[in-house]
Amino acid sequence: MRHGRASAGWDTAFDPGLDELGRAQADDVAKKLDQIFMGQQLEIISSPLLRCQQTAEVFAKLCNEPVRVCAEVAEIPSPVGVGMSGRVDWLRVAMLGTWADLGSEYVVFRDSVVKFVQSLETSTVIFSHFIAINSVIGALTDDDRLVIRSLDNCSITLLECDSAGNLRIAQTGHEADTLIR
Repeated sequence: MRHGRASAGWDTAFDPGLDELGRAQADDVAKKLDQIFMGQQLEIISSPLLRCQQTAEVFAKLCNEPVRVCAEVAEIPSPVGVGMSGRVDWLRVAMLGTWADLGSEYVVFRDSVVKFVQSLETSTVIFSHFIAINSVIGALTDDDRLVIRSLDNCSITLLECDSAGNLRIAQTGHEADTLIR
């Protein structure tokens, strides 16, 4: 699932926490997740970035489960040499294209996110980012675009694993205009 709304934009802060709306979104989505997973033993994973950890902590507290922080579900890195003020412009252009357009470094990033998600063996809730979630959706639908769904903050994308271990999309999260576009 995608984190709640951050207190700062991608071009103004590297690791902002949640703003007031983001905290309310985290509270609401924790209740929704609790209804979806009613009493199941879960692993809760978060990106290392604060906005994901803060969103995850609300649900973790409700479930009385720990949060495991994993770099494998982190935000897409901006290229070396692109300063803070240029990050949004770079991402806007990148979001119009494909992983192949970005080059091998970004294909490796996408593949590592997908491989990590595919390796999970128990019911897991992952708190991650717009592009990372889209990378998994793209892998499961054989679509190389960076953006397949415009996932809103705190949207829930559900994946299911069949008896052979294959993942499929059971439900994609609700969409909204992202501040990046």
